[in-house]
Amino acid sequence: MTLLILSDKRRHVSKIKVSVETASITGDRASLRKRGTMLTYVFANQGWGSFVGSLVTMAVLACYKTAMDKNGQVYKIDAVWRIVVGLSLIPAFGTLYQRLTLPESTRFSKTRNTEADEAQKETEAQNEREAELKKANLETSSSEQSSVQAEVAGIKKKAHIHEFLGYMSEWRHAKLLIGTALSWFLVDIAFYGINLNTSVVLQQIGFDGAGNNAWHKIFRVATGNLIITALGFVPGYYVTVLTVEWLGRKWIQIQGFIMSSVFIAILAARFHDLSSVAFIVCFALMQFFFNFGANATTYMYPAELFPTRYRAFAHGISAASGKAGAILASLAFNALSKKIGTPAVLWIFVGCNLAGAVVTLVCLPEVRGRDPDAIELEERRLAREQRATS
Repeated sequence: MTLLILSDKRRHVSKIKVSVETASITGDRASLRKRGTMLTYVFANQGWGSFVGSLVTMAVLACYKTAMDKNGQVYKIDAVWRIVVGLSLIPAFGTLYQRLTLPESTRFSKTRNTEADEAQKETEAQNEREAELKKANLETSSSEQSSVQAEVAGIKKKAHIHEFLGYMSEWRHAKLLIGTALSWFLVDIAFYGINLNTSVVLQQIGFDGAGNNAWHKIFRVATGNLIITALGFVPGYYVTVLTVEWLGRKWIQIQGFIMSSVFIAILAARFHDLSSVAFIVCFALMQFFFNFGANATTYMYPAELFPTRYRAFAHGISAASGKAGAILASLAFNALSKKIGTPAVLWIFVGCNLAGAVVTLVCLPEVRGRDPDAIELEERRLAREQRATS
């Protein structure tokens, strides 16, 4: 059990890293007109990863059928698990060289020297003020000069974390981070709470592998995962790809929260009464609206809301919040299911989704066509003018 928990935590930590990298790279390079589509295309590979993972598991299990099914060598399941995990590393290592040699984007390079540019502008503005004072036969006091010099030096030496905290100290910016982090946290509670505990679902649709031997149980679970992925995951992602620039991120996220809540509520209310076909339909539609909804857009929002200089930091905080929700759900689901029942746990997920819709409505703007770097430059210009006139 401890090994499974540690493995699950490592998986979520790795997803935070990959999420930040892929979103930042795509957001830096995509044009405003196609940015949402590009981000969703990248994220849709999560669905294909789940689909191919199920296929690989079934293929490896088929290779061990004789040993496990006929010869009773159940311990071979350890080899199956290791082979599946090892095969998943091949595409990861295949992309490592490309990532290490990938040049930084033009947008990122332009923002790296912004602090020095700001300091230079402050110095030039001070020199102009000093020249005007000299023309009027006035002298700037040494204390005032030292104060200005200290301010400019502070700009040059300011650490990135301090700059990020300064940026977030304004409510208009902090509100956005709260919105992205909290909505990601809430959707991952429901999304991973269900998807990391598929045995309950597979039992309802007849793919839990009840009876027979170990090989048949595991093979049927893998088959069930394949069906779930094919019916819900992949279609939802690609509907988002096709509609994100038309419908907008905010609308997709809110309707995704609401519609997935509707189907979770149906499953919770009729958990023991639904036929296998009805259960499959409801579960597939729930997965569809997770992925044509908040599971996709929470990944996109931080990459489109925050300027390049703060994007990775803000996306990392948001992704970490989401995975905190995923870990919480994965650890609490079984305990709560035994204590209050699975339908009651599903009602909790309904509440989380509805809360996510409210957070999106209150805290997050529509980001279609939004240029966060241009907005930040305008904010800096206004702040500079305000300091000059004060």
